[in-house]
Amino acid sequence: MATTSTRPEVRHVYQNHHLDTTRWDEFQTRPDDIVITTGYKAGTTLLQTIVMNLLFPSGDMPGPVRVISPWLDLRVAPLTKVTAALEGQTHRRCIKTHLPLDGLPFYDHVKYVMVGRDPRDVWMSLLNHWRSQTPAYYEAVNGTPGRVGEELPRFVDDVHATWREWITRGWFPWETDGYPYWSILHHVKTWWAFRHLPNIELVHYKDLRSDLEGQMRRLAAYLEIDVPAAMWPSVVHACRFETVKAHPEKVLEPIHEVLFEGGAASFINKGTNGRWKGVLDEGDLALYEQVMAKTLPPDCAQWLEQGGSYQ
Repeated sequence: MATTSTRPEVRHVYQNHHLDTTRWDEFQTRPDDIVITTGYKAGTTLLQTIVMNLLFPSGDMPGPVRVISPWLDLRVAPLTKVTAALEGQTHRRCIKTHLPLDGLPFYDHVKYVMVGRDPRDVWMSLLNHWRSQTPAYYEAVNGTPGRVGEELPRFVDDVHATWREWITRGWFPWETDGYPYWSILHHVKTWWAFRHLPNIELVHYKDLRSDLEGQMRRLAAYLEIDVPAAMWPSVVHACRFETVKAHPEKVLEPIHEVLFEGGAASFINKGTNGRWKGVLDEGDLALYEQVMAKTLPPDCAQWLEQGGSYQ
């Protein structure tokens, strides 16, 4: 993303069936706030779980992770209730967003963590997410008053058609992928452009899965959280995918049993990478390569696919 500024600026308003940028206008930040962001299906819940367990290493979190670390720009959640709950928190806060950096207010005193993942793995996770949504889910996102734009369409069980539309069509005019949700590539590009700032940290889902403790220690250092040495084994264990899968009540709201077929077991699905192999054909992958080359800087595209260190 070309930029004429040395610091991030809000350039777009994101409003659709899920998102509403303007909800951030009602939020009062604190000097030690943490904001976690992904496009979607890239490890948001895992990062929230990690951060909250770092903040509460004794295992005494005052509620499920996704309750005490709410998605602020999710328009269907009553804003007054969300902001009141955040204002009432006396501990260090962690807020979730799915906004690109060009739609999110930027504060020098807030620490931001952006999670990236191979877009092909994101899409495979999205397939499970989208096809599992119940009528109650569609009623919530489409029927809650205030929606801007068209409804979220129902899932169409055609893998190749769904992929080709998702990778080549945007929901917003300035996006070129992500339909019928929003762009993954634009989201990453906006954060990548400002990765040099001291209060922006990029984390890759692949690294979280392959070296959980190492990545957690890196995040703890960046967030300036001091976890007692004796507590590290239990804190890491609480964040392992298998642990979260076995105890979803510690992470998810009970409403997930209504919003998704299969409930929590469907929402916290496999957490694996590479499942797109053998699903996407040669034409699908050729299209993907074209879009990646057109949309992202080469170093960003490489990091998004492979993870690892970045500059």
